[in-house]
Amino acid sequence: MVDLSDAVADAVQLPLERISMEMVWRGLYHFNHAYNNGKATDPVAYLAAPENQDLGVVKPMRKPPKTLDFSPYPKALLGNRSFSIFCLF
Repeated sequence: MVDLSDAVADAVQLPLERISMEMVWRGLYHFNHAYNNGKATDPVAYLAAPENQDLGVVKPMRKPPKTLDFSPYPKALLGNRSFSIFCLF
């Protein structure tokens, strides 16, 4: 499985860390059906094909973690009018 995932990573020109081995395993099910229907012959080419991106073989990029504002009056709340009125009462 690692060798197949590595071959897919080489085909899409991404590091192996960006390839989901679980989704490669699950993608083999879809490749098997395509192979039986005569639509595919190479599992690496099938899993790396742009039209098969919905198989989720390539992991999505994560968003960077948000920085927390630990100040007593965060900027997001200062502009909120209902927060200002709430603080007066």
